[in-house]
Amino acid sequence: MKRYTLLVVGLLVIASMVLSACQQGTQVVTQVVTEEVEVVKTVEVEKTVEVVVTPEPTRVDRNGAWVDTIVVVEEPSADAAVTRLQNKDIDLYAFTVSNAEVAAKVAASPELKSERTFGSYNELTFNPAGPIFEGTGKLNPFAVPAVREAMNWLVDRDYIVQEIMKGLGVPRYTPFNVASSDYARLAEVVRKVELKYAYDKEKAQQVISAEMEKLGATLVDGKWQYNGEPVEIIVLIRVEDERRQVGDYVANQLEDIGFTVTRDYKTSAEASPIWIRGNPNDGKWHVYTGGWITTAVPRDLGDNFSFFYTNRGLPQPLWQAYTPSEEFDKVALDLENRAYKTIEERTQLMGKALELALQDSVRVWLVDRASITPMRAELQVASDLYGAVYGSQLWPYTIRREGEVGGSVTVAMPSILVEPWNALSGTNWIYDQMLIRGTGEYGQVYDPFTGLTYPNRIEKAEVVVQEGLPVGKTLDWLTLEFAPSIEVPGDAWADWDAEQQRFITVAEKFPEGTTALRKSVVYYPADLYEKVKWHDGSPFSVGDVVMGMILTFDLGKEASPYYDASQVPTLESFLSSFKGVKIVSTDPLVIETYSDLWNLDAELNVSDWWPFYAQGQAAWHALAIGLKADGAGEAAFSAAKADELQVEWLSYISGPTIDILKAKLDEASSEGFIPYAPTLGEYVSADEAAARYANLAEWFRQRGHFWIGTNVFYLERAFPVEGTVVLRRYNGYSEPADKWLRFSAPPIAEVEVDGDDRVTAGSEASFDVFVDFEGQPYPLADIDNVKYLVFDANGELVLVGQAEAVEDGLFQVNLSGEDTGKLAEGTTRLEVVVVSKRVAVPSFASFQFVTAP
Repeated sequence: MKRYTLLVVGLLVIASMVLSACQQGTQVVTQVVTEEVEVVKTVEVEKTVEVVVTPEPTRVDRNGAWVDTIVVVEEPSADAAVTRLQNKDIDLYAFTVSNAEVAAKVAASPELKSERTFGSYNELTFNPAGPIFEGTGKLNPFAVPAVREAMNWLVDRDYIVQEIMKGLGVPRYTPFNVASSDYARLAEVVRKVELKYAYDKEKAQQVISAEMEKLGATLVDGKWQYNGEPVEIIVLIRVEDERRQVGDYVANQLEDIGFTVTRDYKTSAEASPIWIRGNPNDGKWHVYTGGWITTAVPRDLGDNFSFFYTNRGLPQPLWQAYTPSEEFDKVALDLENRAYKTIEERTQLMGKALELALQDSVRVWLVDRASITPMRAELQVASDLYGAVYGSQLWPYTIRREGEVGGSVTVAMPSILVEPWNALSGTNWIYDQMLIRGTGEYGQVYDPFTGLTYPNRIEKAEVVVQEGLPVGKTLDWLTLEFAPSIEVPGDAWADWDAEQQRFITVAEKFPEGTTALRKSVVYYPADLYEKVKWHDGSPFSVGDVVMGMILTFDLGKEASPYYDASQVPTLESFLSSFKGVKIVSTDPLVIETYSDLWNLDAELNVSDWWPFYAQGQAAWHALAIGLKADGAGEAAFSAAKADELQVEWLSYISGPTIDILKAKLDEASSEGFIPYAPTLGEYVSADEAAARYANLAEWFRQRGHFWIGTNVFYLERAFPVEGTVVLRRYNGYSEPADKWLRFSAPPIAEVEVDGDDRVTAGSEASFDVFVDFEGQPYPLADIDNVKYLVFDANGELVLVGQAEAVEDGLFQVNLSGEDTGKLAEGTTRLEVVVVSKRVAVPSFASFQFVTAP
């Protein structure tokens, strides 16, 4: 038998698999936790796999960053960026490029290289306000879920992938990244969704027309009118990448079915105040060409439904306008809280959520990009398989030139300083977040290949879960135990009294006692307070941790002086599963957490309470001055509250709120202000408060901003007008520079399928599945599962099953006579999905054979 090499590895493999479905009579038509970004299967006769192995770095006696300075500049054009890379004007273009011409230019240059990633994606975001905009009195058809759902049939994802992205992408229909373990686990469910919502312009027009008539609109000479005026659709189109062409295509499709379309071309900075910060009811936009990146390899995409479809996603005006059906909201919350006890229950919830998500469609998913991050050949940096370099938590620790120590690296991005920086509810843009991750560190960091976590500032952890829950452990830095019942101690903190500014104990909230499904115990190093210092020189203290605990609750409580209504959904979601937290010891720091929220991986069940907030790391004293500004009504942490009060959105790095924060620092210093004094005052002394405010004042005097963290770089200066940011190596960082240099080439499986070209219906058939990496058989012990799907000549999914393991690198798909008897006569397609334990990006392969009578 011939051994066919049908597909290259990774996401490049997926595109042809999905596109081949188009040839079976179904036209395939084509985005976090995920973050907003500024924002592959080619059939091969012979396999060519290029694996870039990171050279072993030079070992040096050095702590913190390998380089001394990071200069960040703005470069909107990927093509221009590659030229600048070749000219040594920049060292790294921190963007996920999916332009075919640019990718070819990088591949052809011996001075350049690139990292492949799978986590960037595009979608259409719809404005759900209305159906009549309060600001304009005009009709918004997208307030109707059925109209949004019909947009799935109106957009030809195949056209977008092939004609606009030149094949560097795969069609996407759901909140699941195609190159994800959840897509692989639920492949048969997702494929049915893809078939149901395949491109059908006529069907889209019929559904939309019926809904428009219900709204009172009329079709006059081929154009929709409402109250005697054309129904105008404003498409907010991003211009930095292929989304410009995508936006024009969508506008054309809308015009074809009778809408009058205004194309509003905007950069990220120009669009942000309209779609994410503005009041949706103002009626300034209807459709936005969205772009996202998942910044770590996802182990569980179940919470994507809450993030993308409910008001729990972000405390921004658009998210607060989301009103999913009661059923969808509950299913999304159940998935977010892992309110299931078996994989089968989870699968059922996921299937229902997929169905309801497409019916809701406040987002219509378009494409997963097959992206590269271009850089100079001599540059070394840890890139995340999903988050690329700009989403990687490890980039600041690993960026360096091969064989060099010190010096400067210049990084370019399409946009920087897009929105205000504050740790609680500041910018969520990937460009800003890359720099924020460079200055602020986490208690744990994600493995860039698997999405599991490793301890960074914590020392070790213990996880206990209720017996029967499908939780497993991979790594040795933590322990996992199962218990028939987990009692929550009465003196643990279960809630927060915002009026009295004190924690409510478990005994108070649950007089009869309560249990939890999960217990996490984290142990911090004994020398934590000596080794870790904030950039302004202030020693890290338990007060920084307690402040984070307080702020988990306080802003969503109406009695709080800092109450923010946009934080209520997040708090409600948290409280629906949280049972308690207990500081067992302050020195050394040991924290127990009890919750009904759990994850399939023990490593992701560790609650460390390290003070990295939703949008950045922050010290208690830096947050204190922001709280004073927020409480005084002079500025606000969130965009939603800022818009509500008509005040400035707090920025700690530049802009008008810098003067406000300086005034509040002076007040806090003179008053000896300790926020939440009835509680935080037990952990923070007056002397510590005075010293910290003095340190921050001196920091501001030298650098003109209030942004501090504890990571390997600190923010030297931000220049919004010039579009430049400068980061400097933090000399006080305690950990060795080579701590995270062990990550090199991700072991993504290479998959080939072989079998007979012709199968007689009713007879047995067998197909070999070869799984390799770098030419060597993939060990069976490292394979999680190999699933197969069989589509008949009518494009229907007929068979689903698990391939049988034979030996390292070899599996078999065995079809019985009963199986083949179910296949229609004609061309049949066998699809194989391989999930590795060593890398959480599945590999795909496909094989076609003829089913004969």
